[in-house]
Amino acid sequence: MKIVVIQGPNLNMLGLREQNIYGPMKLDDIHAQMETYAKQSEIEVEFFQSNLEGEIVDKIQECVGEAQGIIINPAAYTHTSIAIRDAIKAVQIPTVEVHISNIYAREEFRHKSMIAPVCAGQITGFGPFSYHLAMVSMIQILSEIKAMQEAQNKQQASQQ
Repeated sequence: MKIVVIQGPNLNMLGLREQNIYGPMKLDDIHAQMETYAKQSEIEVEFFQSNLEGEIVDKIQECVGEAQGIIINPAAYTHTSIAIRDAIKAVQIPTVEVHISNIYAREEFRHKSMIAPVCAGQITGFGPFSYHLAMVSMIQILSEIKAMQEAQNKQQASQQ
């Protein structure tokens, strides 16, 4: 199984920008922790970061047939991007939205996510640990899907 982690604008600046909100951890460190956990669970993980909305949409579309799950931090696009929302909805791949900061404890314009309604769930406010929680959640979602498919296959086989 493969999970693609998509990072939105300015996340490449983690460790440098607004440490009082995002902490000192760099994106590469977050990815290394996620990769370690994914390997323990025998999951392949791919990381992608872009500051450009269209590139994020392209990456989501590229996941079709390649990935079983998506973890996305759309960053500022969370609150503005119908294009990212539509791409997630179109690919029909289980997706978890993740944020380092608690977007609901910040400026009012950050309280509305355009992305959350088309995701399996949203994790927000646990600092870099939010990504670990997103990975745990995605692995659980994929395990449930696999179990459901196996049960359906058994039922079909017994009916033949």
